[in-house]
Amino acid sequence: MNIYLIRHGRQNSQLCNVNVSLAEEGRKQAELLGKRLSGYHIDGLYSSHLIRATETAQIVNRYIKQEHIIRGDLREISFGILEGKSDEYIQEHFGAFKSEQMKLEEDIPYPGGECGRDVFKRAMVTMNEIKKSGKHNVAVITHGGVIRSLLAGLLGTDMSKKLLFAVSLENCSITQLIYDEEYERFYLQRFNDYGHLEEEPSLLRRNW
Repeated sequence: MNIYLIRHGRQNSQLCNVNVSLAEEGRKQAELLGKRLSGYHIDGLYSSHLIRATETAQIVNRYIKQEHIIRGDLREISFGILEGKSDEYIQEHFGAFKSEQMKLEEDIPYPGGECGRDVFKRAMVTMNEIKKSGKHNVAVITHGGVIRSLLAGLLGTDMSKKLLFAVSLENCSITQLIYDEEYERFYLQRFNDYGHLEEEPSLLRRNW
């Protein structure tokens, strides 16, 4: 079974984890993603319930035409009291927390929010559902914190090191897992693949 973990398209706000629609660039990213996935024989489509993920899935579904299953446990990691704040505000008021987090020594939760282990535990509810679905190629539109936490948990990496999975996960990038039913294990086949975006540099995060 192939499971394609996909980060949602670019949202129309740079504030921390606000539940908003896609930006115009995010819609373009989702269109390019959908065109690419149209050749992947996708037979299952899941997304989180947050607007940016559901809108990405809806655009992709114009190309793959599958039942769109929404699962709340695929939502982004809770940033607690940091949510809705700008990067500048977070650095000014929570700089000590960020410095401690970036030591990558502990899987510390966001103030008033979740840690990676919390996210892994809840997201695995849907991953286990997918494993039992009988499908072969499943697209999962979710969030950067979820993808990093799932990879750390499924690959046996210390959860405190989850942020080592890319400096930045590109919006609408593809991370492919292969689930081996015989050995009941996951393999990481590809990571943060955004080849479908490279011909339009304005769609890449370094240019946002």
